[in-house]
Amino acid sequence: MAKQADTKTSPVRGSRTGRPIMVLLDLLGRRWSLRIMWELRDGPLTSRALRTACDEASPTVLQARLTELREAGFVELGDGGGYGLTPLGQELCETFMPLHRFAERWRR
Repeated sequence: MAKQADTKTSPVRGSRTGRPIMVLLDLLGRRWSLRIMWELRDGPLTSRALRTACDEASPTVLQARLTELREAGFVELGDGGGYGLTPLGQELCETFMPLHRFAERWRR
């Protein structure tokens, strides 16, 4: 079972309740979090490949976000050293797809 973020100890910006939706939105709203999840949707990437995919994001920030996403149970470090989505992370990315399709239509 994936480790879930502890809503009692995790800082949640803009919320005093610590409700799960607020914790999730706080995590996903952090710089590079969504981009990391999006880049991993098609399969695992090494740290270097992920950094390149994320437009050369700062290694420090990238590692901080990977740590947070791993602690939340969305990302895992594979045996081969690459980062990939957990089943929970895949489920979360699937929920983004309708929004992605909408954004593509809206952009046109």
